[in-house]
Amino acid sequence: MTPPPRPGPWVRLARAMALAGLVGLIGLGLAWELWLAPTGRGTLALKVLPLLPCVLGLLRHRMVTFRWLALLVWLYFMEGVVRATSEHGLGAALAVAEVALSLLLFAACALYVRVRLRAAPAEAAA
Repeated sequence: MTPPPRPGPWVRLARAMALAGLVGLIGLGLAWELWLAPTGRGTLALKVLPLLPCVLGLLRHRMVTFRWLALLVWLYFMEGVVRATSEHGLGAALAVAEVALSLLLFAACALYVRVRLRAAPAEAAA
């Protein structure tokens, strides 16, 4: 039984970018709602819960996780845009950071899926 092929450099780069964006988005969401600019009693920190299972999927190179995360991240993008235009001061700056991390995460997921799908026929032929 042969081990699975080692991922190529673009796949590893895309996964590293996706992990950085995902962990950054989780950290930002928690810090924002619990310490930096809390709204209410901190219950909005629960918004990061859907992102937590994705960490394991990214670590395991699960294609389905990258695909679903590319869709899920748009909810965080929309929240960031709304809050960037409606809040002031630190809240607006944190919202802009959320938008930037969301875009990074989407681009990394899209790159990962694209590279893996292009490499699939070559791996099947080998």
